[in-house]
Amino acid sequence: MVLRYISTRLLSYLLIIFIGVTIVFFVPRFTPVSAAEAIISQAYSQGSFLDPDAAEAMRENLLESFGLQGTLLEQYGGFWRRALTGDFGPSFSVFPTPVSQLILEALPWTVGLLVVSSLIAWVLGNLMGLFAGYFERGAGWRVMEAIAVAIYPVPYYILGLALILMVSYLFPTFPIGIGGVAIGLEPGFSLEFLLSALQNALLPALSIVLVSYGWWFLSMKALAEGLKREDYVVFAETMGLRRRTILGRFVLRNAMLPQVTQLAMSLGSVFSGALLTEVLFAYPGLGTLLYTAAANGDYNLLVGIAALSVVAVATAGLLLDLFYPLLDPRVRYA
Repeated sequence: MVLRYISTRLLSYLLIIFIGVTIVFFVPRFTPVSAAEAIISQAYSQGSFLDPDAAEAMRENLLESFGLQGTLLEQYGGFWRRALTGDFGPSFSVFPTPVSQLILEALPWTVGLLVVSSLIAWVLGNLMGLFAGYFERGAGWRVMEAIAVAIYPVPYYILGLALILMVSYLFPTFPIGIGGVAIGLEPGFSLEFLLSALQNALLPALSIVLVSYGWWFLSMKALAEGLKREDYVVFAETMGLRRRTILGRFVLRNAMLPQVTQLAMSLGSVFSGALLTEVLFAYPGLGTLLYTAAANGDYNLLVGIAALSVVAVATAGLLLDLFYPLLDPRVRYA
């Protein structure tokens, strides 16, 4: 029974990836922009002279490099053969650097900033929301709710811009607009590099934590307020159980189920939601890379990042399906 449950989820997982990556392949090819023609036009615009034979040879080489030779079906087959090995071809905007190399360089920055920030916001928001929902008459919790309501609708990038104006200029201790670390520092595990990376990540991380915190606080508060009125919670209070036991065993455990589901989905697509935050702070993550690809019509890079996003969201859903029966005893491996 467990094997059937897992095999069904794995089949759905592979089908989602197949359909998602297929859509990612076809959409850019219906655009009027040709990467090969764009590079040749750029060479002409810079004053380079190419005779017709040289231009045609260059066009053929570029079409082959970008996987654009042959019929659409042949291109599709070649795309999957390369994609299964992580090869999405060269980047147009940073030609001839491979797309996979650019993604691997940007991915640690996005994971370090956005995933960690999202987890911090999730933990803080859920804990504070739990207490605010259960002890709803406390004045301090009402103040925190008002703050969450005020911050939650604000987009990441707007709050980031406000932080730049209020913090960086009034208290110029946070660097802005210079990337992930101070200029000239070589990547590594030295203390100087790590401290510089932490200092540069504080403001963008704070903008993400504050906005995400607002959502987690409000959703958990609503769940806790509803659960505290359930019969089993009222009965536990009548029996004189300690509030710590009631909060942990009856309220928190049930309220966490939808929160864990939402966390898995948000982690799978975390970099797309905070794309403009990375651009605003010139942070060298996948969001900035995606913006660069879109601005330059670099659909090889767009396809690579979009395919990674599809795999990330599908993987998050698969892990959630596999571990959910451990969280919710009402769900069985069936």
